[in-house]
Amino acid sequence: MDNKGIRLTKDILDDALTGGTILGGGGGGDAKKGRKYAEIAVEYTDLRLIPIEAVKDDNILLTASLVGAPKSENQFMTGKDLVRTVEMIRENCDFTIGGIITNEQGGEATVNGWLQAAMLGLPVVDAPCNGRAHPTGVMGSMNLHRMKDYKTVQACVGGNPETGNHIECFFEGNIEHTSKLVRLASIEAGGLVAVARNPVTAAYAKENCAVGGVSLAIETGKAFREGLKVSVEEGVKNVCAFLNGRILAKGEVRNFSIETTGGFDVGYGEVDGCELTFWNEYATAEKDGVRLATFPDLIMTIDAKTGEPVTTAMMREGLEVYVIAADKKHLRLSPTMYAPELLKATEDVIGKEMISYLSE
Repeated sequence: MDNKGIRLTKDILDDALTGGTILGGGGGGDAKKGRKYAEIAVEYTDLRLIPIEAVKDDNILLTASLVGAPKSENQFMTGKDLVRTVEMIRENCDFTIGGIITNEQGGEATVNGWLQAAMLGLPVVDAPCNGRAHPTGVMGSMNLHRMKDYKTVQACVGGNPETGNHIECFFEGNIEHTSKLVRLASIEAGGLVAVARNPVTAAYAKENCAVGGVSLAIETGKAFREGLKVSVEEGVKNVCAFLNGRILAKGEVRNFSIETTGGFDVGYGEVDGCELTFWNEYATAEKDGVRLATFPDLIMTIDAKTGEPVTTAMMREGLEVYVIAADKKHLRLSPTMYAPELLKATEDVIGKEMISYLSE
């Protein structure tokens, strides 16, 4: 494997965390938590972001992920837990890991795998399973759910040992069932587990991942932060221009509700008449009965006073925010984002028509 790539530094980390949070579309974790371990990673070693074109087709890539409900109050995870997931894969499988990819974008998700890669001497490969955040594990499965003969392995670790919630699990089976077991494990662990899963060849990843998604997050963050030097409004305009997006609304959050159920955050809010639904990530935006954006379009909120990207777990009644959106065609997305059978679960939870908007 070519170990040149882009050196991941603190400056690049700042852009990756900001851009990743925006591309998370309301999910993908908290940038403050993402920074905690990613800073250790970039200081620990000469960590590189490698373009997938530089990776040999037969190299095995492993996905690093976090699974849980962002709003859960009993989350507990350590850096040791993150590394342990990859170690468990090594202990239970006979293949050699050639690189780490993240499952999606987000304040934590964009830097998923950085600590594991740094500690275990592996590169980070610029081919996330998805170029935005998504609620279910299957949505980040690189279309493996459609391969009837594919058997995955998933290792998950998390939970507070002092409360008896610490869990280490290794699952082998099909994508759907093992993903459900990992979700259940996250609930038992108090709301969050670190995960290593879904080994694939680089050749397969080239066809089924969001190639260049981490680079896009870095450039998104750079565009937004450059605008913030002038004002929050300029930062919002800058990022909308970069993503070919638009401002849907600006105002105080009203009628906000959020409930953690089944390991997910589900809720609703309104901003200047713009109605938002979410299932971890923002799913729909409507105003006066007109659909403005539908997942996997990007819908995101930004604090109008501080410029901080606001995830659904951070939202609260009375917070003044911008609501922005970018069409799915301007994002780097996995083919799974266009799989109607995967979107059906989101429809059922939020009670909104979504599948019919895929072709728009």
